[in-house]
Amino acid sequence: MNTDMHHDGRPRIAIIDSNTLAALGLKQLLQNVLPIMTVDNYATLAELEANHPEQYAHFFVAMNIVVEHRKFFAEHRRKTIVLTLSLDSSSQLAEFHSLCINVPEAQLVRSLLMLQQHAHPQGKNLPPLPNVLMQKVLSDREIEVMSLVVQGYINKEIADKLNIGLATVVTHRKNIMNKLGMKSVSALTIYAVMHGYVDINKI
Repeated sequence: MNTDMHHDGRPRIAIIDSNTLAALGLKQLLQNVLPIMTVDNYATLAELEANHPEQYAHFFVAMNIVVEHRKFFAEHRRKTIVLTLSLDSSSQLAEFHSLCINVPEAQLVRSLLMLQQHAHPQGKNLPPLPNVLMQKVLSDREIEVMSLVVQGYINKEIADKLNIGLATVVTHRKNIMNKLGMKSVSALTIYAVMHGYVDINKI
């Protein structure tokens, strides 16, 4: 199986992030750390899907894109590395590997090298996270609900989008506010943007 190889035999990595500066910076670092890789940048999942996603060994994806297109990335969980803006493990998506990009360059390079060393030669999945890191503040479902709340969707629309009952949405909202100790949607919005769960242009 050489689906992860391009015709020139170099493994390929895709970065999916609408933040051009962040994506270009990451591309530069990845090429320094993994010179054998070919790195392509896409602003949206649709662009990636139009360019044979199966050819890539890894996807480095902005948090908000993973939250919005949960199904696609869950199906490619082994390949997906979520770009988080917070080192705080409780704000990361439990089922995915995360890379905090909001750190000094030396630390980011170190994280990339660690990812690289953990990845087996065939690009198999990385080792499981220690249990303590699995304890998250918000569940992955709550993160999805929060993302839709701060984008201005009403409970009924959120219920339809996520195929869950209205009462469930209300419960999730209450739990999110309680867990984060927040009283208002605007506080929630700041939290969601700061942690990269939502693209600021969608608010």
